[in-house]
Amino acid sequence: VALAKLIAAGYPVHLVLTQPDRPAGRGMKLQASPVKQLAQQHGIPVLQPVSLKKGEEAEHALHALKTAVHGQALDVLIVAAYGLILPQTVLDAPRLGCLNIHGSLLPRWRGAAPIQRCIEAGDAETGVCIMQMEAGLDTGPMLLKVSTPISSEDTGGSLHDRLAELGPPAGIQAIEGL
Repeated sequence: VALAKLIAAGYPVHLVLTQPDRPAGRGMKLQASPVKQLAQQHGIPVLQPVSLKKGEEAEHALHALKTAVHGQALDVLIVAAYGLILPQTVLDAPRLGCLNIHGSLLPRWRGAAPIQRCIEAGDAETGVCIMQMEAGLDTGPMLLKVSTPISSEDTGGSLHDRLAELGPPAGIQAIEGL
């Protein structure tokens, strides 16, 4: 959703990093993520390194981040549900740093499954935080947050979908604030 909203808002997206293709379906054939599929539809280069910390793929990805815009570094890297901790070399590559669209109201729920944790805890509200990323798991200064109530009818799925809609506009607002 975040990539689609950035494209629709007219932001130039020069590079997409996403997880490697995974086996799926009855035949367990490799399947591209929706992010990769959308990027390919728009002619955006896609990198899928297994690691960003070491190895040839990591070095290639770091070089791409530093040269993606006519040989210059990206202005900003937007991260949404990437699933890997970014090493400092990646965090430092974009001119304005990396922003994370995080699906909870920090600092309460960091790490894995923040949406499910707020429901399990009986929280009255949750939301999305846009944070300037630093080394570590869900650390760094918060730039803005958007809240939404949690109803008794909400499930992990319904709340995920609502937060997925709230996140991209907040991310775009944070980009504009940079």
